[in-house]
Amino acid sequence: MSSDATPDPYNNPVAFGQRVQIYRNRRGMTREQLAGLLGHHSSWVKKIETGTMRMPRLPEILRLAEVLRVRRLNDLVGDVSAEPHTDLFLGPGHDRLAAVRAALTTYPAPGIREAPTQTYMRAALDAAWAARHEAPNHRETLGTLLPGLIRDAQLSVRQADTGADRRSALILQAETFALAQFFVAYQPDPSLLWRVAERGMAAAQESEDLHAIGVASWLSAQAHRDSGPGHYDEADDVVTQALRLLEPGLEDAPLDVQAITGALRVEAGLTAAKRRQTGSAWGWWDRADRISRQLPPSYFHRVTSFSRAVMGAHSVTVAVELRAGGESVRQANQAEADAIPSRPRRARHRIEQARAYYLDGQQETALATLEQAHAAAPETVRYNGYARSIVLEETTSRMPDRRQRASQLAVDIGLLAA
Repeated sequence: MSSDATPDPYNNPVAFGQRVQIYRNRRGMTREQLAGLLGHHSSWVKKIETGTMRMPRLPEILRLAEVLRVRRLNDLVGDVSAEPHTDLFLGPGHDRLAAVRAALTTYPAPGIREAPTQTYMRAALDAAWAARHEAPNHRETLGTLLPGLIRDAQLSVRQADTGADRRSALILQAETFALAQFFVAYQPDPSLLWRVAERGMAAAQESEDLHAIGVASWLSAQAHRDSGPGHYDEADDVVTQALRLLEPGLEDAPLDVQAITGALRVEAGLTAAKRRQTGSAWGWWDRADRISRQLPPSYFHRVTSFSRAVMGAHSVTVAVELRAGGESVRQANQAEADAIPSRPRRARHRIEQARAYYLDGQQETALATLEQAHAAAPETVRYNGYARSIVLEETTSRMPDRRQRASQLAVDIGLLAA
Protein backbone atom coordinates (compact mmCIF):
# COMPACT_ATOMS: atom_id res chain seq x y z
CA MET A 1 0.00 0.00 0.00
CA SER A 2 1.22 3.52 -0.74
CA SER A 3 2.88 5.48 2.02
CA ASP A 4 0.16 8.11 1.52
CA ALA A 5 -2.55 5.71 2.60
CA THR A 6 -3.73 5.86 6.19
CA PRO A 7 -1.31 3.61 8.08
CA ASP A 8 -2.70 0.18 8.75
CA PRO A 9 -1.99 -0.55 12.43
CA TYR A 10 -1.29 -4.17 11.52
CA ASN A 11 0.93 -3.60 8.48
CA ASN A 12 4.17 -3.38 10.46
CA PRO A 13 4.18 -6.07 13.16
CA VAL A 14 6.67 -5.52 15.96
CA ALA A 15 9.63 -7.89 15.71
CA PHE A 16 10.48 -10.16 18.63
CA GLY A 17 13.75 -8.34 19.31
CA GLN A 18 12.05 -4.97 19.39
CA ARG A 19 9.45 -6.34 21.81
CA VAL A 20 12.26 -7.45 24.12
CA GLN A 21 13.80 -3.99 23.89
CA ILE A 22 10.46 -2.27 24.63
CA TYR A 23 9.86 -4.38 27.72
CA ARG A 24 13.46 -3.94 28.85
CA ASN A 25 13.13 -0.16 28.51
CA ARG A 26 9.84 -0.27 30.35
CA ARG A 27 11.55 -2.06 33.24
CA GLY A 28 14.37 0.50 33.19
CA MET A 29 17.01 -2.18 32.60
CA THR A 30 20.26 -1.92 30.71
CA ARG A 31 21.29 -4.71 28.37
CA GLU A 32 23.95 -5.71 30.88
CA GLN A 33 21.40 -6.03 33.68
CA LEU A 34 19.01 -8.13 31.60
CA ALA A 35 21.86 -10.32 30.38
CA GLY A 36 23.08 -10.87 33.95
CA LEU A 37 19.67 -12.05 35.09
CA LEU A 38 19.53 -14.46 32.16
CA GLY A 39 23.09 -15.75 32.55
CA HIS A 40 24.23 -14.30 29.22
CA HIS A 41 26.62 -11.63 27.99
CA SER A 42 25.18 -8.25 26.99
CA SER A 43 26.12 -9.00 23.38
CA TRP A 44 23.54 -11.82 23.42
CA VAL A 45 20.80 -9.37 24.36
CA LYS A 46 22.00 -6.95 21.69
CA LYS A 47 21.86 -9.65 19.02
CA ILE A 48 18.33 -10.60 20.10
CA GLU A 49 17.11 -6.99 20.06
CA THR A 50 18.69 -6.10 16.72
CA GLY A 51 17.44 -9.27 15.04
CA THR A 52 20.88 -10.62 14.21
CA MET A 53 20.09 -13.74 16.24
CA ARG A 54 17.05 -15.93 15.68
CA MET A 55 14.32 -16.13 18.27
CA PRO A 56 15.55 -18.37 21.10
CA ARG A 57 13.94 -21.67 22.05
CA LEU A 58 10.86 -21.80 24.23
CA PRO A 59 12.61 -22.28 27.63
CA GLU A 60 14.69 -19.16 27.00
CA ILE A 61 11.60 -17.21 25.90
CA LEU A 62 9.79 -18.23 29.08
CA ARG A 63 12.75 -17.05 31.15
CA LEU A 64 12.76 -13.73 29.28
CA ALA A 65 9.03 -13.30 29.95
CA GLU A 66 9.59 -14.02 33.64
CA VAL A 67 12.47 -11.56 34.03
CA LEU A 68 10.71 -8.83 32.03
CA ARG A 69 7.43 -9.52 33.88
CA VAL A 70 5.43 -10.05 30.71
CA ARG A 71 2.02 -11.35 31.67
CA ARG A 72 1.08 -12.98 28.37
CA LEU A 73 3.53 -14.92 26.25
CA ASN A 74 2.09 -13.71 22.95
CA ASP A 75 2.75 -10.13 24.06
CA LEU A 76 6.43 -11.00 23.90
CA VAL A 77 6.55 -13.19 20.81
CA GLY A 78 3.82 -11.54 18.74
CA ASP A 79 2.75 -13.18 15.48
CA VAL A 80 4.52 -16.52 15.29
CA SER A 81 2.62 -17.88 12.31
CA ALA A 82 5.89 -19.26 10.92
CA GLU A 83 6.66 -21.11 14.14
CA PRO A 84 5.11 -24.27 15.63
CA HIS A 85 2.22 -24.17 18.08
CA THR A 86 0.52 -21.28 16.27
CA ASP A 87 -2.81 -22.29 17.78
CA LEU A 88 -1.59 -20.89 21.11
CA PHE A 89 -1.56 -17.35 19.77
CA LEU A 90 -4.36 -15.03 18.70
CA GLY A 91 -4.09 -12.69 15.75
CA PRO A 92 -4.87 -8.98 16.01
CA GLY A 93 -8.40 -7.59 16.05
CA HIS A 94 -10.99 -6.60 18.58
CA ASP A 95 -12.42 -9.35 20.76
CA ARG A 96 -15.94 -8.57 19.50
CA LEU A 97 -15.04 -8.51 15.81
CA ALA A 98 -16.22 -12.09 15.24
CA ALA A 99 -19.67 -11.38 16.68
CA VAL A 100 -20.08 -8.23 14.60
CA ARG A 101 -18.87 -10.03 11.48
CA ALA A 102 -21.37 -12.84 12.10
CA ALA A 103 -24.24 -10.37 12.37
CA LEU A 104 -23.19 -8.64 9.15
CA THR A 105 -22.88 -11.88 7.19
CA THR A 106 -25.98 -13.65 8.51
CA TYR A 107 -29.43 -12.90 7.16
CA PRO A 108 -32.21 -13.93 9.56
CA ALA A 109 -35.29 -15.53 8.07
CA PRO A 110 -38.26 -13.12 7.81
CA GLY A 111 -40.41 -15.13 10.17
CA ILE A 112 -37.82 -15.79 12.85
CA ARG A 113 -39.41 -13.17 15.14
CA GLU A 114 -41.27 -9.92 14.94
CA ALA A 115 -39.16 -6.88 14.16
CA PRO A 116 -38.99 -4.17 16.83
CA THR A 117 -40.95 -1.01 16.17
CA GLN A 118 -39.20 1.81 14.38
CA THR A 119 -39.73 3.94 17.48
CA TYR A 120 -37.72 1.37 19.43
CA MET A 121 -35.03 1.25 16.72
CA ARG A 122 -34.74 5.03 16.72
CA ALA A 123 -34.31 5.09 20.50
CA ALA A 124 -31.80 2.22 20.38
CA LEU A 125 -29.67 3.99 17.78
CA ASP A 126 -29.83 7.26 19.71
CA ALA A 127 -28.59 5.44 22.80
CA ALA A 128 -25.83 3.70 20.81
CA TRP A 129 -24.50 6.96 19.38
CA ALA A 130 -24.55 8.58 22.82
CA ALA A 131 -22.69 5.62 24.31
CA ARG A 132 -20.17 5.68 21.48
CA HIS A 133 -19.29 9.33 22.06
CA GLU A 134 -19.11 8.97 25.85
CA ALA A 135 -17.11 5.75 26.02
CA PRO A 136 -13.31 5.74 26.44
CA ASN A 137 -13.29 2.36 24.64
CA HIS A 138 -15.96 2.92 22.04
CA ARG A 139 -15.27 -0.25 20.04
CA GLU A 140 -16.00 -2.35 23.09
CA THR A 141 -19.27 -0.47 23.54
CA LEU A 142 -20.24 -0.75 19.87
CA GLY A 143 -19.15 -4.37 19.67
CA THR A 144 -21.64 -5.20 22.41
CA LEU A 145 -24.54 -3.32 20.82
CA LEU A 146 -24.04 -3.86 17.10
CA PRO A 147 -24.98 -7.54 16.63
CA GLY A 148 -28.48 -6.94 17.98
CA LEU A 149 -28.90 -3.62 16.16
CA ILE A 150 -27.82 -5.10 12.82
CA ARG A 151 -30.27 -8.02 13.07
CA ASP A 152 -33.11 -5.77 14.22
CA ALA A 153 -32.48 -3.37 11.34
CA GLN A 154 -32.56 -6.24 8.83
CA LEU A 155 -35.85 -7.53 10.20
CA SER A 156 -37.35 -4.05 10.23
CA VAL A 157 -36.70 -3.63 6.50
CA ARG A 158 -37.99 -7.11 5.65
CA GLN A 159 -41.19 -6.77 7.62
CA ALA A 160 -42.13 -3.24 6.52
CA ASP A 161 -45.76 -3.20 5.36
CA THR A 162 -45.84 -0.05 3.26
CA GLY A 163 -43.49 1.87 1.01
CA ALA A 164 -43.21 4.66 3.57
CA ASP A 165 -42.44 2.19 6.36
CA ARG A 166 -39.78 0.55 4.21
CA ARG A 167 -38.10 3.87 3.45
CA SER A 168 -38.05 4.71 7.16
CA ALA A 169 -36.62 1.28 7.95
CA LEU A 170 -33.94 1.72 5.29
CA ILE A 171 -32.90 5.05 6.84
CA LEU A 172 -32.46 3.28 10.17
CA GLN A 173 -30.57 0.43 8.52
CA ALA A 174 -28.21 2.83 6.75
CA GLU A 175 -27.51 4.53 10.07
CA THR A 176 -26.85 1.15 11.67
CA PHE A 177 -24.26 0.40 8.98
CA ALA A 178 -22.70 3.82 9.64
CA LEU A 179 -22.34 2.90 13.29
CA ALA A 180 -20.86 -0.46 12.25
CA GLN A 181 -18.26 1.22 10.04
CA PHE A 182 -16.82 3.01 13.06
CA PHE A 183 -16.26 -0.41 14.62
CA VAL A 184 -14.81 -2.27 11.63
CA ALA A 185 -12.50 0.56 10.50
CA TYR A 186 -8.84 -0.33 11.13
CA GLN A 187 -9.73 -3.90 12.04
CA PRO A 188 -7.85 -6.71 10.22
CA ASP A 189 -10.67 -7.42 7.76
CA PRO A 190 -10.69 -4.88 4.87
CA SER A 191 -13.33 -6.83 2.96
CA LEU A 192 -15.73 -6.43 5.86
CA LEU A 193 -15.20 -2.67 5.86
CA TRP A 194 -16.09 -2.45 2.18
CA ARG A 195 -19.11 -4.70 2.68
CA VAL A 196 -20.42 -2.41 5.40
CA ALA A 197 -19.76 0.73 3.34
CA GLU A 198 -21.48 -0.69 0.26
CA ARG A 199 -24.51 -1.98 2.14
CA GLY A 200 -24.85 1.35 3.92
CA MET A 201 -24.79 3.18 0.59
CA ALA A 202 -27.33 0.78 -0.94
CA ALA A 203 -29.74 1.23 1.96
CA ALA A 204 -29.32 5.01 1.91
CA GLN A 205 -29.90 5.31 -1.83
CA GLU A 206 -32.97 3.09 -1.72
CA SER A 207 -34.39 5.23 1.09
CA GLU A 208 -33.94 8.36 -1.08
CA ASP A 209 -33.22 10.30 2.13
CA LEU A 210 -30.76 13.16 1.53
CA HIS A 211 -29.14 12.96 4.95
CA ALA A 212 -28.71 9.18 4.78
CA ILE A 213 -27.15 9.44 1.32
CA GLY A 214 -24.81 12.17 2.54
CA VAL A 215 -23.64 10.08 5.52
CA ALA A 216 -23.08 6.99 3.38
CA SER A 217 -21.11 9.09 0.87
CA TRP A 218 -18.99 10.58 3.66
CA LEU A 219 -18.09 7.11 4.94
CA SER A 220 -17.44 5.77 1.44
CA ALA A 221 -15.12 8.69 0.65
CA GLN A 222 -13.10 7.99 3.79
CA ALA A 223 -12.77 4.32 2.92
CA HIS A 224 -11.51 5.19 -0.58
CA ARG A 225 -9.07 7.85 0.57
CA ASP A 226 -7.64 5.69 3.34
CA SER A 227 -6.82 3.06 0.72
CA GLY A 228 -4.16 5.27 -0.86
CA PRO A 229 -3.56 7.50 -3.91
CA GLY A 230 -4.95 4.95 -6.33
CA HIS A 231 -8.38 5.56 -4.79
CA TYR A 232 -8.33 9.35 -4.43
CA ASP A 233 -10.33 9.80 -7.66
CA GLU A 234 -13.08 7.53 -6.32
CA ALA A 235 -13.15 9.50 -3.07
CA ASP A 236 -13.54 12.74 -5.02
CA ASP A 237 -16.26 11.25 -7.23
CA VAL A 238 -18.33 10.09 -4.26
CA VAL A 239 -18.10 13.51 -2.62
CA THR A 240 -18.84 15.40 -5.85
CA GLN A 241 -21.96 13.36 -6.56
CA ALA A 242 -23.25 13.81 -3.03
CA LEU A 243 -22.65 17.57 -3.05
CA ARG A 244 -24.49 17.89 -6.36
CA LEU A 245 -27.47 16.30 -4.66
CA LEU A 246 -27.30 18.27 -1.41
CA GLU A 247 -26.11 21.77 -2.24
CA PRO A 248 -28.98 23.07 -4.40
CA GLY A 249 -31.41 23.06 -1.46
CA LEU A 250 -28.86 23.82 1.24
CA GLU A 251 -30.24 27.21 2.29
CA ASP A 252 -33.55 25.76 3.50
CA ALA A 253 -32.23 22.33 4.50
CA PRO A 254 -32.52 20.86 8.02
CA LEU A 255 -29.49 21.21 10.29
CA ASP A 256 -28.38 17.60 9.78
CA VAL A 257 -28.35 18.04 5.99
CA GLN A 258 -26.37 21.27 6.33
CA ALA A 259 -23.90 19.52 8.62
CA ILE A 260 -23.35 16.52 6.37
CA THR A 261 -22.79 18.91 3.47
CA GLY A 262 -20.11 20.64 5.54
CA ALA A 263 -18.56 17.30 6.45
CA LEU A 264 -18.41 16.31 2.77
CA ARG A 265 -16.64 19.57 1.94
CA VAL A 266 -14.09 18.73 4.63
CA GLU A 267 -13.57 15.33 2.99
CA ALA A 268 -12.89 17.02 -0.34
CA GLY A 269 -10.35 19.23 1.41
CA LEU A 270 -8.60 16.32 3.09
CA THR A 271 -8.27 14.44 -0.20
CA ALA A 272 -6.85 17.59 -1.81
CA ALA A 273 -4.38 17.87 1.06
CA LYS A 274 -3.33 14.26 0.49
CA ARG A 275 -2.57 15.31 -3.10
CA ARG A 276 -0.54 18.29 -1.73
CA GLN A 277 -2.95 20.74 -3.40
CA THR A 278 -2.62 23.54 -0.87
CA GLY A 279 -5.02 26.08 -2.37
CA SER A 280 -7.77 23.55 -3.03
CA ALA A 281 -7.41 21.97 0.42
CA TRP A 282 -7.78 25.23 2.32
CA GLY A 283 -10.48 26.39 -0.09
CA TRP A 284 -12.63 23.39 0.77
CA TRP A 285 -11.92 23.94 4.48
CA ASP A 286 -13.13 27.55 4.17
CA ARG A 287 -16.34 26.43 2.45
CA ALA A 288 -16.98 23.90 5.19
CA ASP A 289 -16.22 26.46 7.88
CA ARG A 290 -18.85 28.81 6.46
CA ILE A 291 -21.45 26.11 7.08
CA SER A 292 -20.18 25.44 10.59
CA ARG A 293 -20.58 29.10 11.52
CA GLN A 294 -24.23 28.99 10.50
CA LEU A 295 -24.95 26.11 12.87
CA PRO A 296 -26.00 26.67 16.51
CA PRO A 297 -22.92 26.86 18.80
CA SER A 298 -23.92 23.66 20.61
CA TYR A 299 -24.76 21.64 17.48
CA PHE A 300 -22.78 18.41 16.98
CA HIS A 301 -23.44 15.95 14.15
CA ARG A 302 -23.30 12.58 15.82
CA VAL A 303 -21.97 10.60 12.84
CA THR A 304 -19.34 12.94 11.39
CA SER A 305 -18.75 15.12 14.50
CA PHE A 306 -19.20 18.14 12.22
CA SER A 307 -19.62 21.29 14.32
CA ARG A 308 -18.00 24.61 15.03
CA ALA A 309 -15.76 22.91 17.60
CA VAL A 310 -14.33 20.33 15.21
CA MET A 311 -13.22 22.71 12.46
CA GLY A 312 -10.03 23.48 14.37
CA ALA A 313 -9.26 19.77 14.45
CA HIS A 314 -9.79 19.56 10.69
CA SER A 315 -7.40 22.48 10.15
CA VAL A 316 -4.66 20.53 11.93
CA THR A 317 -5.22 17.50 9.70
CA VAL A 318 -5.18 19.60 6.53
CA ALA A 319 -1.86 21.16 7.51
CA VAL A 320 -0.35 17.80 8.49
CA GLU A 321 -1.42 16.14 5.24
CA LEU A 322 0.13 19.07 3.35
CA ARG A 323 3.36 18.30 5.27
CA ALA A 324 3.48 21.90 6.48
CA GLY A 325 5.36 21.45 9.75
CA GLY A 326 5.26 25.01 11.06
CA GLU A 327 1.68 25.62 9.97
CA SER A 328 0.51 22.30 11.39
CA VAL A 329 2.00 23.20 14.79
CA ARG A 330 0.41 26.65 14.65
CA GLN A 331 -2.97 25.04 13.96
CA ALA A 332 -2.37 22.41 16.65
CA ASN A 333 -1.56 25.06 19.25
CA GLN A 334 -4.74 27.02 18.63
CA ALA A 335 -7.20 24.13 18.11
CA GLU A 336 -9.07 23.47 21.35
CA ALA A 337 -9.57 19.76 21.99
CA ASP A 338 -11.68 20.11 25.14
CA ALA A 339 -14.47 21.79 23.18
CA ILE A 340 -15.13 18.55 21.26
CA PRO A 341 -17.84 16.63 23.16
CA SER A 342 -17.02 13.18 21.77
CA ARG A 343 -14.27 11.29 23.62
CA PRO A 344 -13.07 9.24 20.62
CA ARG A 345 -13.15 12.30 18.35
CA ARG A 346 -11.29 14.30 20.98
CA ALA A 347 -8.65 11.56 21.14
CA ARG A 348 -8.42 11.52 17.34
CA HIS A 349 -7.78 15.26 17.44
CA ARG A 350 -4.98 14.71 19.96
CA ILE A 351 -3.45 12.16 17.59
CA GLU A 352 -3.55 14.70 14.76
CA GLN A 353 -1.89 17.25 17.04
CA ALA A 354 0.80 14.66 17.84
CA ARG A 355 1.35 14.13 14.12
CA ALA A 356 1.83 17.89 13.74
CA TYR A 357 4.39 18.07 16.53
CA TYR A 358 6.21 15.00 15.24
CA LEU A 359 6.32 16.43 11.74
CA ASP A 360 7.92 19.55 13.21
CA GLY A 361 10.54 17.57 15.11
CA GLN A 362 8.93 18.04 18.53
CA GLN A 363 9.02 14.40 19.60
CA GLU A 364 8.63 15.09 23.34
CA THR A 365 5.47 17.11 22.77
CA ALA A 366 4.14 14.49 20.35
CA LEU A 367 4.54 11.75 22.97
CA ALA A 368 2.89 13.89 25.65
CA THR A 369 -0.02 14.57 23.30
CA LEU A 370 -0.43 10.87 22.54
CA GLU A 371 -0.55 10.24 26.28
CA GLN A 372 -3.42 12.76 26.48
CA ALA A 373 -5.16 10.95 23.61
CA HIS A 374 -4.77 7.66 25.43
CA ALA A 375 -6.25 9.14 28.60
CA ALA A 376 -9.29 10.35 26.64
CA ALA A 377 -9.99 7.19 24.63
CA PRO A 378 -7.49 4.29 24.77
CA GLU A 379 -9.05 2.30 21.92
CA THR A 380 -8.83 5.25 19.55
CA VAL A 381 -5.06 5.29 20.00
CA ARG A 382 -4.75 1.52 19.92
CA TYR A 383 -6.34 1.19 16.49
CA ASN A 384 -4.84 4.32 14.90
CA GLY A 385 -1.95 3.60 12.56
CA TYR A 386 -0.45 7.09 12.86
CA ALA A 387 -0.31 6.88 16.65
CA ARG A 388 1.17 3.41 16.62
CA SER A 389 3.83 4.45 14.10
CA ILE A 390 4.98 7.36 16.27
CA VAL A 391 5.08 5.19 19.39
CA LEU A 392 6.97 2.43 17.62
CA GLU A 393 9.50 4.88 16.21
CA GLU A 394 10.13 6.42 19.61
CA THR A 395 10.78 3.08 21.30
CA THR A 396 14.14 3.17 19.51
CA SER A 397 14.91 6.79 20.36
CA ARG A 398 18.44 7.62 21.49
CA MET A 399 16.94 9.66 24.33
CA PRO A 400 16.41 7.36 27.36
CA ASP A 401 13.41 9.30 28.70
CA ARG A 402 11.59 9.26 25.36
CA ARG A 403 12.43 5.60 24.88
CA GLN A 404 11.03 4.79 28.33
CA ARG A 405 7.81 6.76 27.82
CA ALA A 406 7.26 5.31 24.36
CA SER A 407 7.84 1.79 25.66
CA GLN A 408 5.28 2.31 28.41
CA LEU A 409 2.79 3.73 25.90
CA ALA A 410 3.46 0.79 23.58
CA VAL A 411 2.39 -1.54 26.37
CA ASP A 412 -0.58 0.63 27.35
CA ILE A 413 -2.05 0.68 23.85
CA GLY A 414 -1.52 -3.03 23.29
CA LEU A 415 1.09 -2.52 20.58
CA LEU A 416 2.95 -5.64 21.63
CA ALA A 417 -0.14 -7.83 21.28
CA ALA A 418 -0.34 -7.18 17.55
